Amino acid sequence: MKAIYKLFGIYLIVLFFLIICSLKSFGQIVIIHFNAEWNDKNKVEWVNKLTDCKIKYIDISVNTEAQNEHEIIVVPTIVVLNDGEEVKRYQADISFTMKATKEEIQEFINETIMNKF
Repeated sequence: MKAIYKLFGIYLIVLFFLIICSLKSFGQIVIIHFNAEWNDKNKVEWVNKLTDCKIKYIDISVNTEAQNEHEIIVVPTIVVLNDGEEVKRYQADISFTMKATKEEIQEFINETIMNKF
C-alpha cells in the first residue's frame, strides 16, 4: 500500500511541474528586432523598453539562417511572435529607419494579450 501512495505522490509532483512549465510558455509574446552591424545607426533603441514580452536581437550579418527563416528583406525589422507564430511585422522604410513607434507596438502587444481572454 505504501508503494501505491509513493507512486501517486511522484505522479502528482510530475503533473505539478508539467502544469507550471506549460503556464510559463503559454501566451508568450516575443519581439525579435532584426538589424545588421552596418546599419547600427538605425538600431531601434527603444525596443528594450517594451513590456509584457520577451525581446531578442538578431544581427542578420551574423545570423543569416534567421534572416532566411523570417524572410527579412530590410533592416531594421521588428517581428512580433505570439506562441511562436508571427502575428505582426514592422519594417523600415527605404532610408533604413523604423517608422513604427514604441507606443504603436506596445499597443499591439497589449491588444494581443487582451484577446487571449
